[in-house]
Amino acid sequence: MPPKRALEIRPGDHNTRKWHVALTEDAFLSFLTHGGDAAKAVFGEGSLFSPFLFEKFFDPADAFPLWDFDSDALLSGLRKVKKTSVDCAETDSEYVLRAELPGGKKCDVEINGDKTKVIDISGQWRSQQGSGSIRDWRTGRWWENGFVRRLELPEDANWKKAEAYLYDDGFLEIRIARNISAECSTHQRNAGPGESDTD
Repeated sequence: MPPKRALEIRPGDHNTRKWHVALTEDAFLSFLTHGGDAAKAVFGEGSLFSPFLFEKFFDPADAFPLWDFDSDALLSGLRKVKKTSVDCAETDSEYVLRAELPGGKKCDVEINGDKTKVIDISGQWRSQQGSGSIRDWRTGRWWENGFVRRLELPEDANWKKAEAYLYDDGFLEIRIARNISAECSTHQRNAGPGESDTD
């Protein structure tokens, strides 16, 4: 396995204007047609950041409940033709997402909110050009300068115990621990006093 480096997972910055410009299918197709090879590399078929990752158009800036679905079924079409570099899985102890990053160099990982737990994976693929005014690229037509995938975390995900790594081969891996104790206490409550699941 190639060497990796840990990425800092930051709490969200609560910028209410971030990702507020919705990406529509028409706008995306027009952008992709004129965006050149760099845009196709970032948003192309099978990319974690493609609006068509889940076969139907879905704005990557909208939070998607990825782990609510069977990843084999969700990504089956792309996997059959070997066009995806995205893998998501879960074990008894954690949720895991692994995906190739556009350019393979840099991204930010943020977890937003306490009640609705959403993880933002974003980065810039092109520096802002123009009038010299410094503006947060995430507050406008973000796809012209960057990429994002927002994922809604399952209820039992312990976002405080999340880890993110960037491998030298350009793959991002995010591991999010599960709250096992919550499951156990629910199971014990359902069993009642003096009962066990082996009875």
